[in-house]
Amino acid sequence: MTLSFITRWRDELPGSYSAQLPTPLDNARLLWHNAALADELGVAPSLFIPPSGAGVWGGEALLPGMSPLAQVYSGHQFGVWAGQLGDGRGILLGEQLLADGTSLDWHLKGAGLTPYSRMGDGRAVLRSTLRESLASEAMHALGIPTTRALSVVTSDTPVYRESAESGAMMIRIAQSHVRFGHFEHFYYRREPENVRRLADYMIRHYWPHLQDEADKYLLWFNDVIRRTALLIAHWQAVGFAHGVMNTDNMSILGLTIDYGPFGFLDDYQPDYICNHSDYQGRYSFENQPSIALWNLQRLAQTLSPFISVDGLNNALESYQTVLLTQYGRLMRQKLGFFTQQKADNELLSELFSLMTREGSDYTRTFRLLGHTQQHDAQSPLRDEFIDRDAFDHWFARYRKRLQEENVDDARRQESMLSVNPAVVLRNWLAQRAIEQAEQGNTEELYRLHAVLREPFSDGHPEYSKRPPEWGKRLEVSCSS
Repeated sequence: MTLSFITRWRDELPGSYSAQLPTPLDNARLLWHNAALADELGVAPSLFIPPSGAGVWGGEALLPGMSPLAQVYSGHQFGVWAGQLGDGRGILLGEQLLADGTSLDWHLKGAGLTPYSRMGDGRAVLRSTLRESLASEAMHALGIPTTRALSVVTSDTPVYRESAESGAMMIRIAQSHVRFGHFEHFYYRREPENVRRLADYMIRHYWPHLQDEADKYLLWFNDVIRRTALLIAHWQAVGFAHGVMNTDNMSILGLTIDYGPFGFLDDYQPDYICNHSDYQGRYSFENQPSIALWNLQRLAQTLSPFISVDGLNNALESYQTVLLTQYGRLMRQKLGFFTQQKADNELLSELFSLMTREGSDYTRTFRLLGHTQQHDAQSPLRDEFIDRDAFDHWFARYRKRLQEENVDDARRQESMLSVNPAVVLRNWLAQRAIEQAEQGNTEELYRLHAVLREPFSDGHPEYSKRPPEWGKRLEVSCSS
């Protein structure tokens, strides 16, 4: 299969980018590649064995049809208008045209200085690229919309963060890299015609069924809201904290994008802050639903020149309904409920209160709950709690609720174990793989990727246990 690349962004949106070639690294070499994704994309295995250097994976060569560029966008960061941002260290190499007529961006992260680098160096470190490769593939296996990782390159180029680290590059695959901040950029430049042009571009290529609708912009915005709400519901249900939900890190397509100081919950802490640079806790786990709405309100403002204020406000009101409906559906699945009852929220809230007091492990709690026998008063989850009386009281009510469903244990357990993962990308697992990879040993990196592709399997007990104490003390910053 011949890879075919097109240049829609370059051709249709002048003024939204700068042409920019990647800046290669010193002695770059391919460290990891995603063979399964490469096969889906029709990438020949031979491309991952360049005759010298790192080839396209390190920005040293281009594939036919590629026309590299850096996109410009702006955004609100930590609630404050930050002005012009843009691809400061990333370059859109090209858009792969697939057989069904859709396309996928090939985006090279860590590709060097661009006109939008501001005070940055345009580089990424190996640590951060490996974390993103692991996280994005873990999220994909969990069924959560996300960008994907295709390759990681390391090098001898020193990149300075808290200390000197190895410079690296990663090719990220996505349907689109368009963010809320793309629209903000033109709105705050007082260029409403370019905001509309960008909306037309997105509708034409990603919502083509809306093109001929009289109220296509409002219908489109409603679907952006829906996608965002569904994404946040998935994050909350699986216990994922993004860490930096700035408007320039919010995908118009509702994808998880820009993995930096992310974290999956270990101990259940609703106020968990995974980014040690987030001093105010703006992007804590429990704040994610409200922050997503705040970001949608900023997006709505950019669309006000061609969508009525009433239309925008009515659309925004749908966010909470979609979010709560989806979150409720996901949590009922996690609890093993096939029907909806009024007392379900109370049962879940009581469980969360108990987990908060005990510091219960979020992923293990729901996984072990999946092994419940509704007519057995004993639970494999009981030993996870210190206050056994409190757990027993809750568990008795939970069993009674299960018995009201008239669903046999085998069917319910199969359902619960298909939605409650045994393995998530805990920070300590990522750290262990990264430290070994930094020493040139990629065995654990490949093994961890393989385990993360099977998150609902109990076949990897070493990866599903609670983290060691040192693993709970890891600090992750925006440079991660």
